[in-house]
Amino acid sequence: MTSATVDTAALTELWDRRWPGQSKLPYELRDARDRWVRFHALPESKRYPERESEYATVLRRHNTVLTELADGGDLLLMTSGYSDGPEQAGAAAMVPAHRDAAYWTTICIDDQPPFESYLHLFVSRIPWSPGALDPLLRQVADWAIANVVVADVDLRWLYHPYDGGMDVILGSSCARDELRERHRDWLSQRSDGM
Repeated sequence: MTSATVDTAALTELWDRRWPGQSKLPYELRDARDRWVRFHALPESKRYPERESEYATVLRRHNTVLTELADGGDLLLMTSGYSDGPEQAGAAAMVPAHRDAAYWTTICIDDQPPFESYLHLFVSRIPWSPGALDPLLRQVADWAIANVVVADVDLRWLYHPYDGGMDVILGSSCARDELRERHRDWLSQRSDGM
């Protein structure tokens, strides 16, 4: 995966314009309920793939949605690392598949002594083509990597793959509804969409 450097100050400004008040924590992106949809990566909401045929289904679903969103352009890939202090040194090494990423920002996720915990976000710009993120998405499916976000370079949409599926946050409810309708067989049967 070849990546390009990202101007992280400009990215922060863009995030604040596009997603005002929205947390950068990947697992909180779904709080944008009016623009959020969750798709499951396997039939019958099975969480973890066990066979190669199931991995193929997981990757096909991720690549289908990402290809529809990406329009063939570059994407931003965001990964994270944790630490017990605000210093981010060494946190990038926690995601070996994304070593060339630039440090973006740090978020305190627990400030209660002695349990202080920080999430450090790293970002790179990558060219999109179907399959470009397969090694990373496979690790996400196995829960070997968590808190990944993919977005277009203009942050018009956010894509958070997790072990079991993907949370997608679109720029409008209408865009969300159109995407949800195209892949309704991948939706949760739960009333809350989870």
